[in-house]
Amino acid sequence: MRARNRLSPAFLRKAPPGKYCDGAGLWLIARDDGGAQWVLRVTVHGRRREMGLGGYPEIGLAKAREIADRWRAMAKEGRDPIKEREREIRAARREDVSLAVITADAFEARKAELKGDGKAGRWLSPLNIHVLPKLGKVPVTDLDQRDIRDVLAPIWHTKADTARKALNRLSIVMRHAAALGLDVDLQATEKAKELLGKSRHKPKNIPAMSWQDVPEFYASLGELTQTHLALRLLILTGVRSGPLRRLRLDQINGDVWTVPGEGMKGRKGATEDFRVPLSAEAQRVIDLARPFARNGFLFPNNRKGEMNDMTLTRYMSRRGLEARPHGFRTSMRTWVAETTDAPHEVAEGMLSHAVDSGVVRAYRRTDYLEQRAKLAERWADFVTGGRGQVVKLAK
Repeated sequence: MRARNRLSPAFLRKAPPGKYCDGAGLWLIARDDGGAQWVLRVTVHGRRREMGLGGYPEIGLAKAREIADRWRAMAKEGRDPIKEREREIRAARREDVSLAVITADAFEARKAELKGDGKAGRWLSPLNIHVLPKLGKVPVTDLDQRDIRDVLAPIWHTKADTARKALNRLSIVMRHAAALGLDVDLQATEKAKELLGKSRHKPKNIPAMSWQDVPEFYASLGELTQTHLALRLLILTGVRSGPLRRLRLDQINGDVWTVPGEGMKGRKGATEDFRVPLSAEAQRVIDLARPFARNGFLFPNNRKGEMNDMTLTRYMSRRGLEARPHGFRTSMRTWVAETTDAPHEVAEGMLSHAVDSGVVRAYRRTDYLEQRAKLAERWADFVTGGRGQVVKLAK
């Protein structure tokens, strides 16, 4: 058997999932999802090193061999190819200080703070869509407030929230550039904000259904479909749609659903796990939904993963309703305020809102689960046909 060049282009085109050695440490790892990755294994100073060379078929067999030869030769000289590659990347970045390159570097440094390591792309999207297409090639050291003003002016009054996020991200990128030792104007974003002026955009609250109308709507969700059951559980628990769609069976323990901190709104690690009390009605809905569960998700997508984030919104829109799923949090909170004597911190706790500083919460180690459980039962009783009478909470 040949020690090298064992693979052929014809074989690679039809290779099933698995690991295939071309010889001298060059491997192709073919995944179940149809993708494949070149990997080179070398030994430096008695320590085995494994480095990715890129994906197949973007990098073909001949190119992979050429790249592997270079790094093998470096390993024979006693130099760690992985460290050498990192050194080359750093050197290239020192030469290229364009806004696009510095933005990518800033994102890499920050993504560990973001939910899912920022894989959803929401942190970068305001810059990718509205800033980098025009300013991406501009050296960050040349960027000034006029450049930023000109690129954000078209959306400053029409897409105010997106423009605000883009400005915020730009400020972070500029601080990152300064930390790299680059001579940048750290006040450029604030100056641009002054040039842009006060936004005329008036934010609109998410349309919510009046709490008095919720029972009638709840009664209309009588079909044993994923959409109807998901909306019923959303109404009963007052959670955001994200945690609901990502609800896994192992998060439910009796009458308590524990939402992992990673699934809560905000940055990765910024919130603790949140315990949601489940009323008897909520538990009944969960039991009705269990036959739909797949891959651990109570409300799975037809293809893979959790339910699509627009499924519930589209359903309410098709019914001609102005209200949106997120608005049921407002419905619940208003009902609590107008028909119960629940303390403010308990009422806000129903929606996982923090009402005190981190210091106060550190000493007040309670999430008012017992009180919230009583409220959840009362809310469930109301939406399933109760009259919304004033509720007195037992001390």
